[in-house]
Amino acid sequence: MRHLLSTRDLERASAIRLLDVAEDMAQTADRAVRTLPALRDKTVVNLFFEDSTRTRLSFEAAAKRLSANVITFSAKGSSVSKGESLKDTAQTLLAMGADAIVVRHHDSGAAHRLANAGWIDAAIINAGDGTHEHPTQALLDAFTIRQRRFGADARGRGLDGVRVAIVGDILHSRVARSNVWLLHALGADVHLVAPRTLLPHGIDTWPVAVHEHLDEALALAPDAVMMLRIQSERMRDAFFPSAREYGREWGLTAKRFAALGPDTMVMHPGPMNRGLEISSVAADSPGSTVLAQVTNGVFIRMAVLYLLVAGSGSDADPIGGQG
Repeated sequence: MRHLLSTRDLERASAIRLLDVAEDMAQTADRAVRTLPALRDKTVVNLFFEDSTRTRLSFEAAAKRLSANVITFSAKGSSVSKGESLKDTAQTLLAMGADAIVVRHHDSGAAHRLANAGWIDAAIINAGDGTHEHPTQALLDAFTIRQRRFGADARGRGLDGVRVAIVGDILHSRVARSNVWLLHALGADVHLVAPRTLLPHGIDTWPVAVHEHLDEALALAPDAVMMLRIQSERMRDAFFPSAREYGREWGLTAKRFAALGPDTMVMHPGPMNRGLEISSVAADSPGSTVLAQVTNGVFIRMAVLYLLVAGSGSDADPIGGQG
């Protein structure tokens, strides 16, 4: 891999390789010394044109655990907010010696533009662009499902036969898009659930089954139910009559949660709107993977940085017996 811009670019073998490297990274969590020397003397820049504390902190933690130098560049209050172009910013980062740039941008396609315009010779990692994609979120979701489903036997596996229901604002969700392509590549059976107004144009060409009613999808006994956040900041129209109606028709209420199988995973990319898309009973249950997703996000981002900057094309053990 040269860049990570979209899960649609990931073949099954590459995705499994990445998940397996994340398994290696997870092994460091219980060590007395959790940092690895893999990116020593390398510089990772977090370039965030859009707020996201969780994602930014996760990438910072991942880079630091790999011994990289970390520079965080926020567009707010910077020259970017005063009109500096993406090209000018990229060239400034090149002058700083950036080896990898983690970019989050409000415009779809910004990461692809940065990777392919010829402005900078650095690995580009898409940390979310507009309503397009968020590949590391999908990877950490897949890692969490695989880990919960297969445990110690997870290494080398895809998600063949695993049924995943993704529920909510599909239209505006980059998380949903990235998950669809990655889960499909890994062999999962993907179901999308949303009111008709929150389904994107062309969804009939996606490798998914589509449901307008949540109870219909839950009756299929999914192995994982992924509830998406209602993104009020991206909505400029009335996509559903009221929050109360949305919660009643498409929320994972306590009653719906009680009807799920005992091994069903309850997922959410965060932050959660409790009482709207998900009840506290579901969010805080033993079946909830919400906190595990946060933890696994660091391991996935360590794996991505390692493969792009230090270990691309190498089958060497990334943790190298360090500890």
